[in-house]
Amino acid sequence: MATVLTVDDSPSIRQMIKVTLEPAGHNVIEAGDGAQGLAMAQSKRPDLVITDLNMPTMNGLELIRALRKQPTLTGLPIVFLTTESNEAVKQEAKSAGATGWITKPFKPEQLLAVLAKLVR
Repeated sequence: MATVLTVDDSPSIRQMIKVTLEPAGHNVIEAGDGAQGLAMAQSKRPDLVITDLNMPTMNGLELIRALRKQPTLTGLPIVFLTTESNEAVKQEAKSAGATGWITKPFKPEQLLAVLAKLVR
């Protein structure tokens, strides 16, 4: 199964992701902001990153741009999980290298479906 890195400054959101993915057999690792997420992605090499947009230290867009510069993480699927639904922000995320977008609150089956689609 997949190793998923969840990057969100909300412990409750990280917990919801963990409670959704671990029973399905996935390994979930967590980071509380983009800087931690970047370090975790470099050291743990996850199969998928799920990141929030608005976080302290390094936001989700900055994280995606930093991840896309890492030669060892080429092709890594990155999904935004955010309350933001503004079309301009979605376009900016796509331009930065986001693979997908899920709006909070999420349905567990939606998250599992996205994971199944993006991780082979």
